[in-house]
Amino acid sequence: MIMTTKFLEGKVAIITGGRRGIGKAMGLALGAAGAKVALADLESAEATVQEMRAQGIDAAGFRCDVSDEASVAKLEQDVIQSFGTVHIIINDAGVALRKALLDTTTADWRRVIGINLDGVFFVTRAFAPHLKRNKWGRIINLASVMAHIATGDRLAYCASKAGVLAMTKSLALDLGADGISVVAISPGSVETDMTIALRQDPAKNQALMSLTPLKRWCKPEEIGELTRFLCSEGASFITGTDIVIDGGWLAQ
Repeated sequence: MIMTTKFLEGKVAIITGGRRGIGKAMGLALGAAGAKVALADLESAEATVQEMRAQGIDAAGFRCDVSDEASVAKLEQDVIQSFGTVHIIINDAGVALRKALLDTTTADWRRVIGINLDGVFFVTRAFAPHLKRNKWGRIINLASVMAHIATGDRLAYCASKAGVLAMTKSLALDLGADGISVVAISPGSVETDMTIALRQDPAKNQALMSLTPLKRWCKPEEIGELTRFLCSEGASFITGTDIVIDGGWLAQ
């Protein structure tokens, strides 16, 4: 099926972590396809909202702590008041942590699990009823290559992203009869603000590139394009699975 330019016209997408990086790129891609975009972030997304509006995208920003159930409940109320409904849920909000077991505090653990895993549960539970009423929906959860492989200094992060994969499969089984597909995306090394320090460190950058057969970093826009495809009718039979976008990392 060939995607028309505005094939998402009339659809509304909620994107957590949408202020910058991967979430912003996903929002721009969906907005370019005609979707209205609600950006949820712990900090103000106003600059990104204005950038989107300058491109003709109907966008709005909302503050939300996805690890807090009450904050997510308010987000749902605010988004529905502004846009009336939601068709697409993008769970992008996340936090990284590099600590080994004995260095990981209980607060560290709860923060990572709270944002990366609890947040997916809270946001999906809050907005899924709207998708069910529409009898159409897409849910895209951001996992990671670290959900498939692991390093010893990322205990909480690896556990949280592996949980996202399991949740994706269960949600696909739970919601499929309502015309809702659920897919995870597992990126490898992506050019975002969160990875600036790694990219600027010659030794760490070289180590990561040695694991990437394509020998470059993924651009957020490439994940945006993948997201746009997954929200198209051409991808309507893809659900309950994980799409890896890692430049060949996991092929080794």
